This record gives sequence, C-alpha cells and structure tokens, in this order.
Amino acid sequence: MPERTVRRQARGLRRMAEILDAAELVIAEVGYPDLTTNQVAARAGMSPGSLYQFFRNKQEILDGLVSRYTDDRQEFWAARLAAVTPEVPLEALVGQLVDESVRFKSDSPAYWSLLYGTATGDRFAAASQRLHEDIARHLAAMLRRRSPGLAEERALLMGTMALAMVKAVMPMITTAGPERSAELVAELKHALVRYLS
Repeated sequence: MPERTVRRQARGLRRMAEILDAAELVIAEVGYPDLTTNQVAARAGMSPGSLYQFFRNKQEILDGLVSRYTDDRQEFWAARLAAVTPEVPLEALVGQLVDESVRFKSDSPAYWSLLYGTATGDRFAAASQRLHEDIARHLAAMLRRRSPGLAEERALLMGTMALAMVKAVMPMITTAGPERSAELVAELKHALVRYLS
C-alpha cells in the first residue's frame, strides 16, 4: 500500500476519533436526544459537510460510540483477566476494578448518559446488554481464576450481581460532592468484598 494512502487512512481514523470525542462532550452536555450533527461538527472544529464524510447522521455517531466503548471495555477486561491469580487479594482486585469504573465514568460521561437514557432506542440497549453480559462473564472468569473450585454458574451469578451493584451505585458516586463520593466508593468496595468473599 503506498505511503500516501496509509497516511490518509491514519488521518481519517484520527478525524473519526475527534468527531466521537466531540460527540461525547455534546452528549454529556445536552443528552443524546438533543444532539445534532451540527453541534458535533462545531465542537470538532469542522463543517457539517466534512462530518458527513465520516458519519451521515446521529445514529451513525451513536454506532461509532458504541463500538468505541465496546472495544475499550473488551481490552480493559481482557487485560485484567490475564493478571488475576489466586494470590491476588480480593480487596486489591475489588479496589482496582471500582477505581477503574469511577475513572471510566469520569472520562466517558456520554457512556453513562446513554446507558441510563431511554431515547437511544433498542440498538444501544442491545449493545449495552451484550457488553454487560460480557463484563459479567469476565468477572466470573476472574472469580474462578481466584477460586478454581467455584462453579461456573455460581461465578456468573456473582459476576452479574457485582456488576449490578456497581451500576446501581455509580450515579450516586458521580453526582455527590468529593467527600461523599469518596465515602460511597469506599462503601461500594466494602460491600463487594463482603459479597464476593
């Protein structure tokens, strides 16, 4: 492949990432239902016509964000799974995973806006469900690596419950002030450790 084509493709991928970054900011500010492609183009510093070369409408932008989140979470969980051994203290594992969830929430506010919203339709809901089922399976695999005798069905149930606990508490953590947020994070870690022990 000629070098010029490779450079053009790399520029196109960077531009798509910039558009998705801009879309995340707009969604975090106004929500997905009120997002317009003109807002995203303005935030990305480009004309609407340039944006349409990459995404024809807001549904395609949503699809791009879903792919981004899915890929990011897949990489994260695969890396964490590979590092888990029976010697890893449960408190350390839970602390790391909760802290990462809080970091991800801070870095990707549009994800949570979309996750808890209802206006994004069945496509995002289905993608979100698949992602969360996958995360629950990764959690189950981590639990089984730590406790090889744990039954697969029990591990999956525990992974599903742990994920549900994080999802339920995360909105409280992110809307609280810093001191209260820290208390809620500590309590979530404590509850998860107790549950998973």
